[in-house]
Amino acid sequence: MAKMRIISVQLPQGLINALDVLVKRGVYPNRSEAIREAIRELIKKELYTTEAREKELPEYVAE
Repeated sequence: MAKMRIISVQLPQGLINALDVLVKRGVYPNRSEAIREAIRELIKKELYTTEAREKELPEYVAE
C-alpha cells in the first residue's frame, strides 16, 4: 500500500452523518476508507477516461 498522508478537509455535518451511517452498516470500515473510495471514483470519472485513450493505466487507479 502506498504511504498515507494526512490532509484536513472540512465537511458539512450532514455528510459526516451519512459517512457514519455507511460505517455503522459495515459498508466501509471507517470514514477514511469511505472518503478514499469516493475520491478514487471521482478521479476515475474525471481523469481516467482521458488517460485511457492514451493507453496508460495511471498509478492512482491501480491502487
